[in-house]
Amino acid sequence: MLPVRMFSSLWNSSYLLNGDVGQTRALRFILFLSAFLAITHIAWATFRGGKFRHFCWPAPIAFWKRVRKGKLYDEASYRLLAFADRLQIGHLFSLGWRGFLGASIYLFLPVSMMALAPSLEKQGLAAIIALVGGFALSIVLVYVPFAQSELAVSHQFGSQFNLRQIRQQFKRAPIAHWFALLLTLTLALPLYILKAELIPREAAWLPSLVFVAFMLPARLAVGWAVGRAKRREEPRFFLSRWLAWFGLAPIAIIYALIVYGTQFTSWYGSPSLYEQHAFLLPVPFLGY
Repeated sequence: MLPVRMFSSLWNSSYLLNGDVGQTRALRFILFLSAFLAITHIAWATFRGGKFRHFCWPAPIAFWKRVRKGKLYDEASYRLLAFADRLQIGHLFSLGWRGFLGASIYLFLPVSMMALAPSLEKQGLAAIIALVGGFALSIVLVYVPFAQSELAVSHQFGSQFNLRQIRQQFKRAPIAHWFALLLTLTLALPLYILKAELIPREAAWLPSLVFVAFMLPARLAVGWAVGRAKRREEPRFFLSRWLAWFGLAPIAIIYALIVYGTQFTSWYGSPSLYEQHAFLLPVPFLGY
């Protein structure tokens, strides 16, 4: 797509500087031609399997033979529908939306208190509200990742709020739960650095790559911890449970303090606190 963007910029500059002259019309034709070739190349590479080598080499002779053979559109549409059916888009979207809703219910009140505190005139009241909100958030953080995993396992919306079940699973795999929460919160922190400045629209895809690279290992770790808990029937030794439980507290408190401070460094200020990318949103930033 880079040639298409380049010709689009050239055509737009020519139109602004010279108007609708012959050079501008020629650049517009080149733009449409490059867009057509790029779309054809992407579609053909995807049809061949979508592997890296398919995008590197367009295989024009094989493409021409395939077109002459006919029924290219029929085969492509059939394979696309079959792929979409195996992907279960509707089910996954419903699952993701319910997980988003459940995490919103958990986080809305603590985050709202933290976002409201700086705007209050009375410093004492603001400090109390911020402290209570941060404390509530640190408690909620311990449950949200595993509540979302419980939804993914049971597919029942109410399972996210079965705190007793989550605590029982923690008792059966305390160290794994501690490690999963540590990884989730630690890998979420670098994403807040990208909120300090407004990223140009041309580079808005970069935070998405960082988001996936950092959050995917965290999700896998949470699933691993829940899986270990479900394979065991008895709680672990009480010493390991208490050590893991007391180990969760400093992690959650430090994360809550850092999140509270990000509203003063983020481009969008206090509303950025609602962008809890570690738990809520399937994209790292709303403003882009």
